[in-house]
Amino acid sequence: MTTLTDRPDYGLLTDEAVERSRRRIGVPQRRLPPHNLEVTADGLRHFALGYGDDNPLWCDPAHGPDTRWQGTIAPPNFLYTMGENAVEQDDRAKAILKGDPFAGLGAYQAVMEFEYYRPLRLGDRCSCLRTQVGVQVKTSSFGGRAAHVTNDFLFADGAGQVVAVQRGTWIHTERHTGRKRAGEKQSRDFPPYTEEELAEIDAAYDAESRRGARTRYFEDVSVGDELQPRVKGPLTVTDVVVWHVGWGMQLTPPGAFAVARRVRRKAPGLYPPNARNIPDTVQRLHWEPERAHELGIPMSYDYGGMRETWLTHALTDWMGDDGWLFRLRCEHRKFNYIGDTTWVRGTVVDKVVVDGRNEVHIDISCHNQRGEVSTPGRAVVLLPDRRSPVRLPDPPADSLGDLLDLEIARFAD
Repeated sequence: MTTLTDRPDYGLLTDEAVERSRRRIGVPQRRLPPHNLEVTADGLRHFALGYGDDNPLWCDPAHGPDTRWQGTIAPPNFLYTMGENAVEQDDRAKAILKGDPFAGLGAYQAVMEFEYYRPLRLGDRCSCLRTQVGVQVKTSSFGGRAAHVTNDFLFADGAGQVVAVQRGTWIHTERHTGRKRAGEKQSRDFPPYTEEELAEIDAAYDAESRRGARTRYFEDVSVGDELQPRVKGPLTVTDVVVWHVGWGMQLTPPGAFAVARRVRRKAPGLYPPNARNIPDTVQRLHWEPERAHELGIPMSYDYGGMRETWLTHALTDWMGDDGWLFRLRCEHRKFNYIGDTTWVRGTVVDKVVVDGRNEVHIDISCHNQRGEVSTPGRAVVLLPDRRSPVRLPDPPADSLGDLLDLEIARFAD
């Protein structure tokens, strides 16, 4: 019997696959049930502590009422844990979304962008409209072709007000380019840390401070100012487990034993067998080195979403309680392996007033102990001046549907 992998075009990016993918633009995709249906004090604390952030703005309910927010708010990336389906799929949508147009190609998250318009507060629920908004075909840096697919996650609160936009771009590469990447990854080695290196990391942890209630004013910021570095690591499997406590599973539906079995009946591909022939989640490559080795990767590694929270941790500590993170764009260019240490560094590169907003533009990035930049990024932080507090940015549309139309038109251009 001929299988999908026997086809001559398996692992190649075909025009037919690209066209199938483009038919998905604007079609709502079903999301898994979110880890949190409602913003709670416990949910916020578990999430923030999972990436090493004990900021009382989201971890201490007694702190928020005395701030400009007059209550506890969620850290920016908490949206990852929320978002009930805003639209139910009809039969047409299910037919268009059936199957993977790029089956057999390698895929990795390359870019993530966020725009935040208003905070989530205790008691809020959240809806999310997820859909593909763009497809571009480009030449891979390893040869061959690659499809750059952008998906939008558009969030609204329980009152229907637009809260945020999250845009993620995944690159689907041809099979032979993935082998070249795998060969490059296998050349890594991981020497043990010295006592001096570990002492340097601990000293950076001990030196961490946050701006907090001491207002950082726009007038006092200068181009060239550096953010206090943040260190994350050396990364351990325990860190990944603690992260999941606050973040949820995201890719594999939550639940164990009989619950997992019911999911596995519907989607067996989410549970490939391990060395003992026991079905287990596809995500185990993040904590099981043997699974990473099977895929040509020398070591288990983190999630892109982890590094995104590390970037926002450095930014929110720097801006203080009165600031607002408006935009963040980052590119995940290298794996961050178990055992790696990440240093988050940022520099103010511009400050401008746009539509009455005091914008501070910051280059921010993750660096590993080998001196490599794993995730470069750019952020826009809004700060108050001595005359007035931060004015939150207006979303470009009043509803998720109108916002989706704008996003599709943006990528079409």
